[in-house]
Amino acid sequence: MSLTTSISTTLCVFILAATALPSRAETITFAASKGLGDLEFAMTGNGVPGEWSVVRNDAVQALAQTGTDPTDDRFPLAIYRPFSGRNVYVSIRFMPIAGKIDQAGGVVVRFRSAGDYYVARANALENNVRFYRVIGGKRQMIAGVDASVSSGVWHTLGIAARDDRFIIVFDGRELFGATDATFPGPGRVGLWTKADSVTWFESIRIKSLD
Repeated sequence: MSLTTSISTTLCVFILAATALPSRAETITFAASKGLGDLEFAMTGNGVPGEWSVVRNDAVQALAQTGTDPTDDRFPLAIYRPFSGRNVYVSIRFMPIAGKIDQAGGVVVRFRSAGDYYVARANALENNVRFYRVIGGKRQMIAGVDASVSSGVWHTLGIAARDDRFIIVFDGRELFGATDATFPGPGRVGLWTKADSVTWFESIRIKSLD
């Protein structure tokens, strides 16, 4: 069996498990008067804390990180507090807007603290998608591939996590799989950016795989 076939098969198993549990699926969107109270804003690394606000583009209302501090190890986070889980499929819809150092958006799973979690991120300046573990505030890349990531365009990015297996999905396509057991327990999910990335996030979708 090829790696691509194995990834596709594994992801299908993940998604079928998720769709079998519709009562444990939810979509979080953002409005000025609703939803933001469920978010905890944090930061990994150094520099100025993230600057988060609700923005609107035509019919789309989004949560934006608008701070432009260029500190390279600055990682603003918006964590969804009501949910905690281990085996989940979490996807986000995001748009990179601007940034000279980075134009990145990421999705976080198994968040334990601002220094310990998994994140998959897509970067429009580097045209790649990567999967990291963050331990004690330090990033360690687990896997990654080159991919076309456009600035000013809406993209989707997701992580399917089951036990120590992970599948990274970008714009509806499974990009790669990885295995890691650093954080075996449950954790929260959320949004991530880097350095001077100005990034809009339209939604977070969560499906439990338990």
